[in-house]
Amino acid sequence: MNTISQTAEYALRAVVSLAGHRDRPLTTREIAEKTRVPADYLSKVLQVLVRGGIVASRRGLGGGFTLARDPEELTILDVVDAVDPIQRIRECPLHLPEHRHALCPLHRRLDQAMAAIEESLRQTTVAEITADRAGQVPFGGED
Repeated sequence: MNTISQTAEYALRAVVSLAGHRDRPLTTREIAEKTRVPADYLSKVLQVLVRGGIVASRRGLGGGFTLARDPEELTILDVVDAVDPIQRIRECPLHLPEHRHALCPLHRRLDQAMAAIEESLRQTTVAEITADRAGQVPFGGED
């Protein structure tokens, strides 16, 4: 069971990269190189982030992508929710009649774990992640 999808991972890499380059817009190609995300797929992820109000895009010379929100107020959960929200367990995945009104102990525990992950991501801002990267080579590549 993956809690964070590859799409969400790519979106997070892109947003962290943009947060580290607030001085100018970055092109899809630049972000792809910095984050090691395939450019074609990244382009689709960025458009979802634009629709979600996380990223802004500007066409033309000097155009590209920037963060649409302040990294101090933008949480990791905001980014994940914009592209591929964590799937919580709301009802018995086995559709057992005896679990109709309450999750069984296994699925209740799994859902509690997902809730804890959500809460941790809700409490972590993009600015915190960017600050943690200070002095490090991001994503294993040159910046």
